[in-house]
Amino acid sequence: MKIALIGASGFIGSGLLAEALSRGHQVTALVGRPERLEPAAGLTALATDVMDPARLAVQLAGHDAVISAFSGHAQEDVRAYYNRGIDAILAASKQAGVPRLLMVGGAGSLEVAPGVQMVDTPDFPAQWKGTALGARDTLEKLRQESALDWTLLSPAAMIAPGPRTGQFRLGGDQLLTDANGDSKISVADYAVAMIDELERPAHSRQRFSIAY
Repeated sequence: MKIALIGASGFIGSGLLAEALSRGHQVTALVGRPERLEPAAGLTALATDVMDPARLAVQLAGHDAVISAFSGHAQEDVRAYYNRGIDAILAASKQAGVPRLLMVGGAGSLEVAPGVQMVDTPDFPAQWKGTALGARDTLEKLRQESALDWTLLSPAAMIAPGPRTGQFRLGGDQLLTDANGDSKISVADYAVAMIDELERPAHSRQRFSIAY
């Protein structure tokens, strides 16, 4: 497939890029600094500005799918920046007429008890709250979206570098935990699940989640 990957040089985006290329997909990596990406077979790296939806739409056109790993971690007002970026990505995707849009979501909007999302619990880390709220805003926008065939994948509470095992569980809107009460996934296995969804769609217009 021809994939446009927004944020391909980021923490999760780099894992998605590696997994997609390893499966033989043609990937257009849309990043702020394309020179940071190592050349690879099947990879085209382009400079982009997510906040410019008209330019982004031109770059997205002609792809079989768009995967967004957009993040606003480094910004002062993370939530506002995240929302502006997501709004631009949604607008550009519609303008480009992309067949599918897959989004990297957050864990904060997953339920830890009936009606209680993790981001709303007292011990949720303050440093990640802006990103978590922005990701929840995105999910709410997508659930009102009728023009795009979207899918959003929420990671476990802890996502970190680690091995690609291919062994994990998929869930829905509830936070998945293991027998010890931990909720973890490696970036590599998150990428496996996302590219699996790309190749074999099972969650059209849905959010799903992943953890060990």
